[in-house]
Amino acid sequence: MIAWVNLAVLVFASLFFLYFYVRSVSPAALEKMIGMQAYRKCGRFRVIAALFETITAICYVLYPFYPVPNPLPDRFPWSWGFSALLAALIGLPSLALMFIGMRDAGRETMTPKKEHGMYGGVYQKIRHPQAVGEVFAWPWIALLLNSPFLAVFSLVYFPIFLVMCHAEEQDLLLRFGNAYADYMRNTGAFIPQRSK
Repeated sequence: MIAWVNLAVLVFASLFFLYFYVRSVSPAALEKMIGMQAYRKCGRFRVIAALFETITAICYVLYPFYPVPNPLPDRFPWSWGFSALLAALIGLPSLALMFIGMRDAGRETMTPKKEHGMYGGVYQKIRHPQAVGEVFAWPWIALLLNSPFLAVFSLVYFPIFLVMCHAEEQDLLLRFGNAYADYMRNTGAFIPQRSK
């Protein structure tokens, strides 16, 4: 019973994370409806999204103790040490990229502000460094937990993050107009573009 409850919470927390994050990245659109309080409201949505993401991570950690019956093996066919090595190879660069993105975004990472301009730093090379770093957190957590099921489940976060990035870009186009459209043309979304 606990296993199924944990899985249900994992699925619903992932969906609520998506819902509230998409709501949080739409301050310019919301401003047209409710005025300047839209930015504060989107900041609250961002906190709620982070809460659901934390619940998702807790469910990940609980899953190896309460797995649901499935056709996958309980553990990978190699040692935990090898899984930890793979997790480090994926996790260290992705975490570094995520934290660099957070640093360069500044307070806007959690609290959207109307007066905030377009970002510099790593954002001059890639439009979504935080998303790229964060989406790879799920597979490396699955590897650390040595769980094939979680590794497969982690694939669901790739379309989730694509939807979130698309929603964010629609609002940034509304917010910054042609400057952001030019930025999109000249900067890779998830991988740096070759110099033209």
